[in-house]
Amino acid sequence: MKIKICGLTRREDVETALSLGVDALGFILADSPRKVSLEDVSSLVGGLPPFSSTVAVVANPSESELEEIVSSRLFDCVQFHGSESPEIVASVPIKTIKAFGIASKEDLDEALSYGGADWLLLDGRVGRATGGTGRPFDWKMLRGRETGRPWILAGGLGPDNLEKAVRTAMPPAVDLNSALETAPGIKDGKKMARAVEIVRALEGEEL
Repeated sequence: MKIKICGLTRREDVETALSLGVDALGFILADSPRKVSLEDVSSLVGGLPPFSSTVAVVANPSESELEEIVSSRLFDCVQFHGSESPEIVASVPIKTIKAFGIASKEDLDEALSYGGADWLLLDGRVGRATGGTGRPFDWKMLRGRETGRPWILAGGLGPDNLEKAVRTAMPPAVDLNSALETAPGIKDGKKMARAVEIVRALEGEEL
């Protein structure tokens, strides 16, 4: 099971994540309390081992912004959190993730019918907010669903609910952010370690 830690803003948290064997590091370039710039990301990942993927998190970026992100060569993947069309997502020359806020079966059906992205990220939805809410959704609706492509479970996942989430939804990957923090963008090393420990322990079980 792949693990992505998102909303990273500090070098020490990046280094902790890598020491724990996390698979992907997420950096939010969209408006957010955890927003970082391309210059920030360059400092955060410069000189680090090349074995973890880096993800740029965006929302309705302009064409020039996308070009700048790709040409920076700081990222292996772009994660879209806005209302981007499949054509825009498919036009990106590196790997892509499309995030969807899920609150109902209809939301899930819409997400699974979306074309253009390499991965889907299924997050909680609260009102009009379609992602990054830090809120879980009903994981049972994912049990046994054919998704047709890889997907990532998100939405308030952390040490307190990860085991239940994984056992219920059986995701191929999880995205962790706010439930590992002491403040927006400030990760707690002990929570990060505990979350990774839970996931790795579950990998050895037949769920």
